Order: sequence, then C-alpha cells, then structure tokens
Amino acid sequence: MDAVDEATGRVLVVDDDVNVRDVARRYLERAGHQVWLAGDGEQALRLVAEREPDLIVLDLMLPGIDGLEVCRRLRRHSAVAVVMLTALGEEEDRIAGLSLGADDYVTKPFSPRELALRVSSVLRRSRVRPPEVRTVLVDGDLRVDVAARQAVLRGVPLTLTVREFDLLVFLISNPGVAFSRGELLERVWGWQFGDQSTVTVHVRRLREKVEQDVTRPRRITTVWGVGYRYDRQG
Repeated sequence: MDAVDEATGRVLVVDDDVNVRDVARRYLERAGHQVWLAGDGEQALRLVAEREPDLIVLDLMLPGIDGLEVCRRLRRHSAVAVVMLTALGEEEDRIAGLSLGADDYVTKPFSPRELALRVSSVLRRSRVRPPEVRTVLVDGDLRVDVAARQAVLRGVPLTLTVREFDLLVFLISNPGVAFSRGELLERVWGWQFGDQSTVTVHVRRLREKVEQDVTRPRRITTVWGVGYRYDRQG
C-alpha cells in the first residue's frame, strides 16, 4: 500500500445541511476518498451497518438522534474513526464528543481543505503498516502490538479509537518521561495549536481502559504542573 492509499478510504459524511454535505463530499472526493452522505442520525447508523465506512464525519447537531447519541451507539460495538463537526465556541459539546470516543474535531464554519486534511491524517494513522521488525510493547499484563494496532490487557483485547491507540503507544514508548498537554498535542495529534482539553479527555478515556482504578491511576499518572507520565508496571 503506498502513501496515497494509506490516507484515503470510505468516508460517511453526516450533516443535516445539504450544502455542508455537498461541499464536504466534493473536497473529500478530490482527496481520493469514496464518500457517502447521510442527513440524520438514523440514516447514519443504517449506513454504518450496511457499508462499514473507514471514517465518519459527524455533525453533533442533528435532527432526531443527535451526533452525540450516534457516537455513543457506535462506540458500543465499533472503533470506527470519527471526526466530529462542532459549532465554533461550543466547547462543552466538543469535550462531550471526545469523551464518547471521537478521534478529532473541526469547528464550523470550517475550511473544507482543513476537513480533508484532518480526515486523511486520521485515516493514515489508522492504517496497518507492518514494519520490517514487528514491534510489540509489553508492560506487565498489557501487551501492545503496534503493527496490528491492537492492545490486550490481561488477555482481553481493548477497543481503542485511533487517537487512544496512538496516545498509548507514544506514552508506553517513553516511560518515565513527563509530557505537557501541549507536547502531547503536537507529538500525538500533530497539532502545533489546538484545544488542549482534547488531550485531557483522551487521557481520561485511556485510563478507563488500562487502569484497574481510574481514581488511582498507576500507569498514566498526572505530574502536577506539567502533564502526564507513563509508569511501567512490569
């Protein structure tokens, strides 16, 4: 698979505004994606079940089943990548979407070119690219196969989103080093600027999956005044 193929895929755009759907479709198709459209949450969930897209561009403000509920239902059984669309300044909705497992976000009014770049970035990170030497990271009862993009805790596979997996790999690969939220945003997300609460939400979700007691995390610890550090357990 070449570099272009790694960044393209099957994308479902979910928005009740026909103009937004049309603009997003045109720019995503120019970037090489196969694009499907949905105007509400019910149609979106039906298309996900029928066509299994690689990524969903999901507006949070939808008629009927809103985007947050769509994301909540998806995460019951699927780790499909989600890039959500939120209104500019709606920080609470954005944090809620990230808490439910969205991988990235773009604020409205958005640049169609930025949306296409964000979609390609998330897809590229989600692709399996086997290295010459297979990398498996082990920390006690946690085993992370980087090439297969699979993490197993106490013999049970973890359901991690694209960003959650990337964050786990980065942290476990740098044990004992404290990173600020800004550093993590740049090193894991590739953003030099952005909402640092994105990191906070993803750390919280990751802790829920790899810690025995999220109130007393032992692997992903908080370094007060700095950020977060990964402490090996094995």
